[in-house]
Amino acid sequence: MSRLQAKKPSLCKTEPLTSERVRSTLSVLKGIIASCYGPSGRLKQLHNGLGGCVCTTSQSSALLRNLSVTHPILKVLTASVQNHVSCFSDSGLFTAILCCNLIENTQRLGLEPTTVIKLNKYLLSVCTSYLKSEACSCRIPVDFSNTHTLLGLVHTILTSKPACMLTRNELDHIGALVLKAFLLTVPESVEDQIILGKSIIVPLKGQRVIDSTVLPGLLIEMSEVQVRRLLPTQKSSALKVALFCVSLSGDFSNSGEGTVVVPYQVSLENAVLEQLLNLGRQLVGDHVDLVLCQKVIHPSLKQFLSEHHIIAIDRVGVALMEPLSKVTGATPVGSLNTLVPTAYGSVKNLCSARFGSKHFFHLIPNEGAVCSLLLCSRNDSAWEELKLTCQTAMHVLHLTIKEPWVLLGGGCTETHLAAYVRYKVHNEAEDVVRDDGCSQAELHIAAEAFCSALESVAGSLEHDGGDILIDTKYGHFWSCPADSASFINWTDVLSRCGCGLYNSQEDLSWSFLRSAYHPFAPQTCLPQAVVDTASNLTIDCFTTKLSGLQVAVETANLILDLSYVVEDKN
Repeated sequence: MSRLQAKKPSLCKTEPLTSERVRSTLSVLKGIIASCYGPSGRLKQLHNGLGGCVCTTSQSSALLRNLSVTHPILKVLTASVQNHVSCFSDSGLFTAILCCNLIENTQRLGLEPTTVIKLNKYLLSVCTSYLKSEACSCRIPVDFSNTHTLLGLVHTILTSKPACMLTRNELDHIGALVLKAFLLTVPESVEDQIILGKSIIVPLKGQRVIDSTVLPGLLIEMSEVQVRRLLPTQKSSALKVALFCVSLSGDFSNSGEGTVVVPYQVSLENAVLEQLLNLGRQLVGDHVDLVLCQKVIHPSLKQFLSEHHIIAIDRVGVALMEPLSKVTGATPVGSLNTLVPTAYGSVKNLCSARFGSKHFFHLIPNEGAVCSLLLCSRNDSAWEELKLTCQTAMHVLHLTIKEPWVLLGGGCTETHLAAYVRYKVHNEAEDVVRDDGCSQAELHIAAEAFCSALESVAGSLEHDGGDILIDTKYGHFWSCPADSASFINWTDVLSRCGCGLYNSQEDLSWSFLRSAYHPFAPQTCLPQAVVDTASNLTIDCFTTKLSGLQVAVETANLILDLSYVVEDKN
């Protein structure tokens, strides 16, 4: 009783965003995240002071997972971004930077939070309506009859992750493999609803990246001894498969918390073994060729199956059960009772394969949309980053099937959107004021803060002190070396815009991005001929970018609306 302490009262803080400590902490978080943004983003090394693995990354998923934040406001922000990344895989840094920019800019306005929140919602609706409209000139339709746009989308994701440490040839090779793996997961016959297959990433560390490859079907890692012992004989027809998710070891791990009553002079082990052998006899009688088990198979059952020329592979693990079910068409069996014929599946063939020092069984499907991406890299850190990047790219490709659009990348969508919002607010201020009940001055101030936040996201792509400009025809993002203002002719120092769609030889005029310029109407309705003739475009996934924009504004509004923070210190 002497060690019991009285419960401490909860700590209540009012107007948390007015605290200088909170503002400085938010600024530090923004600086960390913004410095990772884009192809030339700076890498971060994260490690626990008590030991453990060191994570080298510039990806939001790895960064926020390993970054420790303590203030409730920062926890809300990071949790919101992490939730977005868990659903869409990409645009996490964009979301976090934009959210931080909106909060910081709003703090300098001097307007009531309720007014800013209402206007932010209106400005968000302007952006989303424009991005979804046919008039949007930073949205490109995806043509699935050729791979140009899809490959450009994969390349953009790969080049934005410098911790993968890929050369140009390696980047092209991995990009082609990721696209091939994606196409192998698309079923050949499509009914009312498309059900995509699965791509399994198989690690092969210490090998050259260029040795990576994609194989249809599934690779199951085995020892060299097992491969030689279980190497099957050639069979002209398909192999019949039984798939078990229950242990076939004869143990009682699934007996629950009940009491097992064993009659006198009855050997429990022999009874269970007899049950397993009865199961084996049924498999032999049903002419099964291959038995796959998530857990362990009893040695006696293995021997029995081997004597009847049935290949038995155990310890495949829970991660492979769903892909195995897709590849074979078999239903995982969860009991030792009599098997029904509909539970069986089949594969076209089973062969051995060797890559580097590893040996595999290769299950070749009849028509299942499952493939294995054998991913090689020089070291563990680069492999982990490359694996995460490939998973992101494949998820983004899957999302593109649902919404077949991409947005121009390289900062051009953000600057174009900011120019469009400025022009729309400048010309329709009276209508907005009449509907929302705010003054024109409040609308213009909030719109400027909103557009500045978008432009600052684009500006975060420049990490070497270069000058950032926007052209006054298309509203695209341009970057040039520092101290270029001494040049009279911008065409001498500018090459192409951030997305690569336009070059500086066109009839364009430029303005510094963070300088005051008169609102202009950026050209809308992007001509398809311009897109068809452009090569090596930097593009982003439409779905992830749009969701990131919505999450950033909604999270910023939530944080701006906080009046109290109550912390339990017990």
